[in-house]
Amino acid sequence: MKLTSEAAREQMFTRRTLFVGAATGGLGLVLAGRMAYLSIFEQEKYKLLAEDNRVSVRLIPPRRGWIVDRNGKPLAVNQPDYRLELIPEQIADLEQTLADLTRLLRLPPEEIARIREAAATQPKYLPIQVASGISWNDFAAINVRLPDYDGVQPVRGFTRYYPDGQAVGHLLGYVGAPTREQYLAADRDPLYLHPAFRLGKDGIEKVLDVPLRGKAGARRVEVNARGRVIRELSTVNDTPGKTVKLTIDRDLQSFAARRLGPESGSVVVIDVWTGDVLTLVSMPAFDPNAFSDGISHKEWNTLMADDHNPLINKTVQGLYPPGSTFKPVTALAALEYGISPDATVHCPGAYYLGSHRFACWRRGGHGSVGLDKSIFQSCNVYYYTRGREIGIERIASMAKRLGLGHAYEGLSLPAQREGLVPTPEWKRRRYDKEWLTGETLNTAIGQGYMLTSPLQLAVMSARIASGRSVVPRLVSGGSTPGTIDVDPEHLARVRYAMGLTVNGPQGTAGRSRLPIPIQMAGKTGTAQVRALTSATRGANYRSIPWKYRDHGHFIAFAPVEEPRYAVSVVVEHGGGGSIAAAPIAKDVMTFLFAPEIATAALEKLEEGWGREAAQREAVAAAAARAAASAPADSEPIPDA
Repeated sequence: MKLTSEAAREQMFTRRTLFVGAATGGLGLVLAGRMAYLSIFEQEKYKLLAEDNRVSVRLIPPRRGWIVDRNGKPLAVNQPDYRLELIPEQIADLEQTLADLTRLLRLPPEEIARIREAAATQPKYLPIQVASGISWNDFAAINVRLPDYDGVQPVRGFTRYYPDGQAVGHLLGYVGAPTREQYLAADRDPLYLHPAFRLGKDGIEKVLDVPLRGKAGARRVEVNARGRVIRELSTVNDTPGKTVKLTIDRDLQSFAARRLGPESGSVVVIDVWTGDVLTLVSMPAFDPNAFSDGISHKEWNTLMADDHNPLINKTVQGLYPPGSTFKPVTALAALEYGISPDATVHCPGAYYLGSHRFACWRRGGHGSVGLDKSIFQSCNVYYYTRGREIGIERIASMAKRLGLGHAYEGLSLPAQREGLVPTPEWKRRRYDKEWLTGETLNTAIGQGYMLTSPLQLAVMSARIASGRSVVPRLVSGGSTPGTIDVDPEHLARVRYAMGLTVNGPQGTAGRSRLPIPIQMAGKTGTAQVRALTSATRGANYRSIPWKYRDHGHFIAFAPVEEPRYAVSVVVEHGGGGSIAAAPIAKDVMTFLFAPEIATAALEKLEEGWGREAAQREAVAAAAARAAASAPADSEPIPDA
């Protein structure tokens, strides 16, 4: 039994040895086969994975194309920018890193809060911008300390720069980081997540964003296990966006912005033969440079709280009753209806429709008034009379032929507003009520439901001046304007009367004659914000709160004999057109023909209100305080 047991144990040991040996051999064969499979058949796959761990591709955001004026002068350019980014997944202690960077770059608390929020919400592998516009000394100091900060990387790039700042704020708009919605709309393009990539957010930058954007480049870099760049392997440069040439005259744009001074308003200048917009200024405005790398909450709140609305482009978004600048429209409609320009109307100072009294701006009346006098003296009663005779439909038809009541879709500006040329059909659709005769009288003098933008007023002036169907454009090209469907003789008569407004002995804008041997034609206008009596406007005008004062309008063209330029000026709550808007138009028009004379006049004015925005704001605030406490005066407002 003992021998049998020993033999059995020996056999069992032998079997187990063979089994373990076979299992080990099989496992070795499996491992060898797997290794052979991976090295032969999966070689390319794992080679790429290894390469990915060693090589990183960094996108290079494209440089935006320049925006230049009609003479090639830069309006928006790119300037070198030193910035700093961090990648959260490569940082062991984010709070310690932020504390060190705060000490080096003097970062404000709100920036630290922004970085913490981004680190908590966005994917950890995406870079977060720490700071931009870093000085060379700070940039160099950080580069020296980089070995101590894993995940922190300095970046040299470009930022958008607008040399004329506020003067082009509303025209060019600004650029900013893409929103989440834009990122999703772009099929999650990784470029949209790059901290330095910017999109056009408003103005020309927004409308022409695609040609301005360009194409991204890329850098292949070798990185270590911590993601730090060891060396650069290859680079595909970015393709800059196209340069966009506008019809704007940079010098004129800057001059017009300065000439508005502390006023809230707009200036538009158009070439009456081509439709080229030479100036499109809305003030006060924001500085687009402040938006390039993100505006602070404090700056944003300041802009939002300003009652002069610096975020609104008044040239295309501001809508105002045109006031008496509309009277040439009614005059042309009356001539087309067959009323002789020499036929007169007696103005006793008011017009009565039943028991309702429609006042003329001159309480004592204008006496006998023909078409010429009705324009250069801006008599309301003449237009009440003619408006009732010809009816609202003829007035509305003429207004639309002169460019009012619709937006210009070809103009490269967003958020244009159409304004309103009212008709009985519109009123039935809007209010379900019938049109009243009194509403025709109000429309005939540019009040009531009538609403126009400063750009539309400039187009209207250009069409009257040239007889052409001028369409405003900001990018050169396109067809030459044809003629409008208005009798050339009627246009010539209205132009003559508008010339008397400035150059005649009794014109309402006689104080705004050009100081050069060129004559300007124009039409003043005052648009009511709140119903004020003539007595209130004259004796107590300065005691009226700014926001309730009338808007001052002026449209003009020059030279009278052979018009080349048309202009519209709107001064919000500036009072009458002759005292607030016409002097600005005079200086702007003078600049077109004799810039040195206009500049000298402007510099004299700026001695009073200051050239820089901060100086103008301080002067405006002081003027507002003085107006609030000043005793009433008896200065009359010379036109309606």
